[in-house]
Amino acid sequence: MKKYLWTTITVNNLEESIKFYNEILGLKVNRRFAAGPGKEIAFLGEGDTKIELVCDSNIKIENRSSGISLGFKVENLDETLKMTEEKGIKMTKGIFQPNPHVKFFFVNDPNGIDIQFVEEI
Repeated sequence: MKKYLWTTITVNNLEESIKFYNEILGLKVNRRFAAGPGKEIAFLGEGDTKIELVCDSNIKIENRSSGISLGFKVENLDETLKMTEEKGIKMTKGIFQPNPHVKFFFVNDPNGIDIQFVEEI
């Protein structure tokens, strides 16, 4: 088996995306560098949770594929919902509780990617 390294997301606004992943998910910038004319890359997170944000001023992302989400475990779903709402981020789907042991909801990152917050009960 291969080791999973990170998820890459092409973004339109690197600063806005870094702010979201830092303030909402607690992922700090690990590395950030220019990768050619008009292109910048930032790696966020440590350990097993890493995200690569790629911003290329020559590419404008308009539509995202549906059916992909990034899931993050949280200690308290209600507190997480309150925090996201206080930061102006609205729940897009949920709250769901498909069984007695888990509940979750979704928000969108600045790029339209579904972010799932999951509490194991």
